[in-house]
Amino acid sequence: MSQFGFNRLGLSISALFILAMLMYVPTWMEEEPEEQSSGENDALKPTYKAKNLTTTLYNQEGELNHKVFAESMEHYDQLGFVLFQQPRYTLYTENATSPWVVTAKEGTLYNNELIQLENRVVIENQTSDDFVQSLSTEYIQINLDTKQMTSDQPVEIQGTQYVILSNGFNANLRTQEYELLDHVQTTYSPSN
Repeated sequence: MSQFGFNRLGLSISALFILAMLMYVPTWMEEEPEEQSSGENDALKPTYKAKNLTTTLYNQEGELNHKVFAESMEHYDQLGFVLFQQPRYTLYTENATSPWVVTAKEGTLYNNELIQLENRVVIENQTSDDFVQSLSTEYIQINLDTKQMTSDQPVEIQGTQYVILSNGFNANLRTQEYELLDHVQTTYSPSN
């Protein structure tokens, strides 16, 4: 009987051991949750934020290149751009005696000196006797180094005696050359 009892005791211990293992197998088989890289999350967070900021930049010769004021700014260093709310850019050219002032509701400045402005973009010439006085559109790209402007959106160009409507344009603020991509209408109103 002791032999039979020992088998029963051994069998009971074995059954308890197997039951305990079956209870813990799911936790052992469970995969460790992957931790998300903090670098990915950090890239989506601005490196720094600023409010009511004015920045002045100079070219390599030490001449004033442009100024920017924004109600708010967020710099994303890892992604390589700066977001602006209500930006006001003042662009200076070598050939112009007065700068151009560009305003918009939103703007994005990339590290390669390219800015994209959106929503109520207005570009005003600060020289009163130049051919083009102002441009308005909903979207524009400006290369701050070359002063080249491009838009594929409807644009209105105003001078002292005319208004030009176009679907897109290219312009160079340094050379004062303007190219209409899809001319829509020109209204000329000479003053008497």
